[in-house]
Amino acid sequence: MAAGVRATIVASGSELVRGDRYDRNGPFLAASLLRLGIDPARITVVGDDPADLEQALREGFDGDLLVVSGGLGPTHDDRTIELLARAAGVGVETDEELAGQIEEISRRVAERLNRPYADFEHGVRKQATIPEGALVVGLVGTAPAVVLDAGGTVAVALPGPPRELQALWPRVLEMEPLRRLLARAQAPQRRVLRFYGASESEVARALAAVGGDGDGVQVTICARDFEIHVDLFVQPGSEGRADELEAGLASRHLFSREEVGTAELVLALLRERGLTLATAESCTGGLVAARVTDVPGASDVFAGSVVAYSNEVKADSLGVREEVLREHGAVSAETAAAMADGARERLGVDVAVAVTGIAGPDGGTEDKPVGLVYLHASGPMGERRQRFDFPGDRETIRGRATVAALHLVRRLVTESMQT
Repeated sequence: MAAGVRATIVASGSELVRGDRYDRNGPFLAASLLRLGIDPARITVVGDDPADLEQALREGFDGDLLVVSGGLGPTHDDRTIELLARAAGVGVETDEELAGQIEEISRRVAERLNRPYADFEHGVRKQATIPEGALVVGLVGTAPAVVLDAGGTVAVALPGPPRELQALWPRVLEMEPLRRLLARAQAPQRRVLRFYGASESEVARALAAVGGDGDGVQVTICARDFEIHVDLFVQPGSEGRADELEAGLASRHLFSREEVGTAELVLALLRERGLTLATAESCTGGLVAARVTDVPGASDVFAGSVVAYSNEVKADSLGVREEVLREHGAVSAETAAAMADGARERLGVDVAVAVTGIAGPDGGTEDKPVGLVYLHASGPMGERRQRFDFPGDRETIRGRATVAALHLVRRLVTESMQT
């Protein structure tokens, strides 16, 4: 970044190294820092071995900011605070006010679990131990976030659970050491381009054709949730170059310039036109409905879903005629269309989208292989249908079909708005 403010992120926990859990904290912190004008120079994932963690923390002190997540709990293998203090060359001390806050929470937990508080007491003192000179940010669970100004480097320790970390991070940014650091950074303008139906290599070729990034514009291309997300980080004075890159990247696959989830985008489009929505799902088993209802306030648009996995349910609950199923099969364009029509009629909505396919690993034939998916969206503005032959395992096929269904509804609505 132009201001030269660099950060190291350390995600600790043997479960991350083993692959039992994915690191969600590193990408979250890196994305936030980029928006603030701080370069996340590296993300290190390290296990619970004290020597490895201490080495990673020492290396983090070669930059302006070190952020470590995890290892702040009450058990013997939670060593982050001790090792962070050692790497910074300071001792540790117990913060009595913090100990009182953690004790209050722990006593409530003990009472709820019908356990003696003595079971928690040692952990309370341990979690209230912080590096000398550190500032306590606050609590969400019982593990505090702390900020240590260690001369040339500001160090931040955050709890490992992503919910707790994300709740505490805005408070961290308000702490004085961070405010001083952010004053040195120069937050770039960020532009977002989102594509569906294009590959990473296709977008990369388009970027190369217009001269690539540089000249004050940094471009990242990322495949995310079966879409391609492109971020342009624009330094002051480079807006003209960013305009050129945007124009060169724009294609028929560009569907949004906003960082809004696809389900939220679809709901907003339907809400704008006063339309209601339902889904009829076979191979996705309700995943499309789950994505829609993940969005707060979806109930004013979304009426419900019929998960019609068997032919009997397709016929009884959605009114798919037996001759359609007999002549074309459950996985067919005709059945998908009948499912969508049935959902509109039975659930009393304006727009419905149907998904039927073969997610595997079994059930495929030469004519209808695993990965074959038919989608159909219908509404007062017309109909849209698509056939896909998705690669991948069962989870991937179902995930791709779910995203494709949302985009089919988006196309149905947006293309009708353009006519």
